[in-house]
Amino acid sequence: MDIFITRLLRTPSSERVLLRRDGTDFAALDLHYMSTGAVQATLIVFEGSWVKEGDVPALLTEIDEFLLPEVCQDDKNLTFTVVFGRVLGAFAAHQDTPAAGADK
Repeated sequence: MDIFITRLLRTPSSERVLLRRDGTDFAALDLHYMSTGAVQATLIVFEGSWVKEGDVPALLTEIDEFLLPEVCQDDKNLTFTVVFGRVLGAFAAHQDTPAAGADK
């Protein structure tokens, strides 16, 4: 698969990347690097993307081999949680705007 990766953010112990194929974003991947050397990953596959449930094992293998060569699911130091979902948007707090559903 020709997957392109764009890092959106990085902290000392985690990062978020966007996965893209054929010019279209299809998933977000959150990686959390544990003090033990293990990695906990959450893959959020966007609704309507080309990815089907049957594609997930091959996609996880590709992510493992390309992005995370220092860990491996077979060695039990890499764990994925996979979610299929719809992107609603990006939300940020504004000082003058109450949160949705908040009492006025």
